[in-house]
Amino acid sequence: MDEAGASCSSVQPLVAVARELLLAALEDLSQEQLKRFRHKLRDASEDGRSIPWGRLERADAVDLVEQLTQFYGPEPALDVARKTLKRADVRDVAARLKEQRLQRLGSSSSAALSVSEYEKKYRAHVLRQHARVKERNARSVRITERFTKLLLAPAEAAPGAAEAAPGPGAAPGRARRSDTHTFNRLFRRDDEGQRPLTVVLQGPAGIGKTMAAKKILYDWAAGKLYQGQVDFAFFLPCRELLERPGGRSLADLVLEQCPDRGAPVRQMLARPQRLLFILDGADEVPPDAAPCADPLEAAGGARVLAGLLGRALLPGARLLVTARAALPEALPGRPRAPCRAADVCGFSVRDRKKYFFKFFRDEAQARRAYRLVKEQETLFELCFVPFVCWIVCTVLRQQLARGGDPPRAARTASAVYLLFVASELGAAGAAGADAPRARAELRRLCRLARDGVLQRRARFSEGDLERLELRRSRVQAPFLVKKELLGVLETEVTYQFVDRSFQEFLAALSFLLEDAGAETLLRADARRCGHLALTTRFLFGLLNAERTRDVERHFCCAVPERVKQDALRWVREQGRRGAAPEGEVEGGEDREDGEDEEEDCFQLQLLYCLYETQDDAFVRQALSGLPELVLERVRFSRMDLEVLSYCVRCCPAGQALRLRACRLVAAQEKEKKSLMKRLQGSRASTKHLPVSLLRPLCEAMADPQCGLQSLTLAHCKLPDVVCQDLSEALRAAPSLTELNLLQNRLSQAGMRMLSEGLAWPKCQVQTLRVQLLDLQGAFQYLVGLLRHSSALTTLDLSGCQLTGPMVTYLCSVLRHPGCILQTLSLASVELSGQSQQELQALKTEKPDLVIVHPALDSHLEPPTECVSAL
Repeated sequence: MDEAGASCSSVQPLVAVARELLLAALEDLSQEQLKRFRHKLRDASEDGRSIPWGRLERADAVDLVEQLTQFYGPEPALDVARKTLKRADVRDVAARLKEQRLQRLGSSSSAALSVSEYEKKYRAHVLRQHARVKERNARSVRITERFTKLLLAPAEAAPGAAEAAPGPGAAPGRARRSDTHTFNRLFRRDDEGQRPLTVVLQGPAGIGKTMAAKKILYDWAAGKLYQGQVDFAFFLPCRELLERPGGRSLADLVLEQCPDRGAPVRQMLARPQRLLFILDGADEVPPDAAPCADPLEAAGGARVLAGLLGRALLPGARLLVTARAALPEALPGRPRAPCRAADVCGFSVRDRKKYFFKFFRDEAQARRAYRLVKEQETLFELCFVPFVCWIVCTVLRQQLARGGDPPRAARTASAVYLLFVASELGAAGAAGADAPRARAELRRLCRLARDGVLQRRARFSEGDLERLELRRSRVQAPFLVKKELLGVLETEVTYQFVDRSFQEFLAALSFLLEDAGAETLLRADARRCGHLALTTRFLFGLLNAERTRDVERHFCCAVPERVKQDALRWVREQGRRGAAPEGEVEGGEDREDGEDEEEDCFQLQLLYCLYETQDDAFVRQALSGLPELVLERVRFSRMDLEVLSYCVRCCPAGQALRLRACRLVAAQEKEKKSLMKRLQGSRASTKHLPVSLLRPLCEAMADPQCGLQSLTLAHCKLPDVVCQDLSEALRAAPSLTELNLLQNRLSQAGMRMLSEGLAWPKCQVQTLRVQLLDLQGAFQYLVGLLRHSSALTTLDLSGCQLTGPMVTYLCSVLRHPGCILQTLSLASVELSGQSQQELQALKTEKPDLVIVHPALDSHLEPPTECVSAL
């Protein structure tokens, strides 16, 4: 048995001994004393936690023993029981319990002191180990100097729910900078007093999740985080653990992170509520992995990680999880409640500048580099992603050092990554006599990346590099990071790419360079192979004409035109596969929830692929195979809306867009108050208005080349700022002839703004469908526009609640000479007898007006266009 097993082997005997001692003590009590013990135990508290009264009220001695050991752990249970016995005035039993514990287990105080002393030793070890981080170019820097604060925004608990306020005085959904105060709030109690045991930091590749997780570990060791709550914190890199051969127990993994083999692992694991496990990259864990339930079982990495995520292992421990997944529910094991998620939103504008000045040690050089990038608006916007920011800074430093030109404008991540490859090729001497060798080495490096992506491998052995003749090559240092792991007999040396996303980019480059290589990627079932999503996106980015010319120039090869045609055909095939069957109702009741979320996410991924091409003609061709774009339950980021807006601007004639239960309001950065504002208090506070995310989409809809014909907004919150942007778009959208507003939340002012846009002389909307839970307040604006609209011919109010006065007002407007409405649909609207008579009289006066309602003339069938889309 190894030392980890030896140190932990007595966990089970300890539980048995604790139960035996507790049962002996409680069986000595009379019924009256036992009753008093239960009441005092209800108020007993260990680390702020007490057993709920519902579990104690009818418990006998055996039940109480079980509750004590399960809730507190064996040794803390003995402490709680002894103190409770004293408070229940059964001091003789409390004294016997103490004496018997000393005889059976030894001095608990010395054991506690040992753990306490080791905690100090472990914290000092973590501080030493993580004080410096290796940059992606292998330069070592202090984490406190390099870490630049990121924006963290609370993720919504459920699709369509209102944004959760991050704290007192903060506007809903506002993003906070990731300082110590924000990190401390991750595990704060919610409004119901529940403390989350799992916190998920989610965000796209390169956004800074891993660095944030390491900074949390470092700040904990420095005593800045979770004081009095967490005794030990452990960092578990999921992908690395998944690739390690052989089996290891959770106890082994804990022991590996300790400064010596004498760590009191048994005592650590006995108090899971005092432990924090940081799982970096948890979305890599296979969803079908069987969870391990024993901390001493030597299982594979997948089983141990699945056990932690699924709460089979140490259910009382805290988990901090980083993942690319959009929601905690998408993670393997589906973390159980209580769970909290936060979006990592990257750098604010202010922190981008700080990063530049930290990267360039010379202030003058930093100022010049920042100015050069700031002048290129699109490139500067992309720098909200920390890894993109690092690439841009690295390329700038190389080119400024060589006296070259700064990087030209780049609109996509693919363009930025290719800049880095080109710069490193130049640094490796590709422009001179060694050019063929450098190109050949880089091709082989791309092949290594491709094999790793297909096999879900991130770590490579020295043998892997030898096989491809990459050991000590010129491209090894800039693209690969060397890692040494202490083994039992010898040190294990492995290599991994400077960033997971960079491995995926080089894999995409390999698919482009290898003959027929792209087919391998595109033939994969994209919906089931989520790990290939970013690689596919990069492949599309490289199909941009300018990027393709760059690849051909740098690698002296020709990229076959059929790769682009294969990609175009693939998009159209995905559109046909994702199309809803004829007659399927909105919301997908026939599909499972998981399938809904998967399909919605995949549609957005398709749009990202098209956006990466920045090829208007290609995107227009591709979208012709996707006549309806459906996005449901998407919490749009600014980048998501940038992608959607670009695709809408390029959409062909007849395109439809449907947004259901989507968030259309941006999270805002929470700025620190100035000293004067803090002194003035609430009197100086101003109300933060939500920021509309819809503006770029509305601008795209108004583009002369936009062919969007139908727009549906369903179950969305539409604040006034969103309605204002949409109103402006309605005035200028050249092809929009159908607007559906279904079960949205909007104010009277919002409906007034929309009505003004619909009544605008150049508005092209001919069909308007409205379903609102409370239409009465906004009804005057909705119906009033009928007097002025020169295009609206169909109004569908199916499902609305119309009172008698509302129907009377509607009929009076429909009689107005300026009203050109031809069809009014009132299907499933309950009408009083008086209202039915008024509508029948109106039909008699205006025989060309078609009114659809079951109580009216049944021989007039509703035209096809009146049937609700949803």
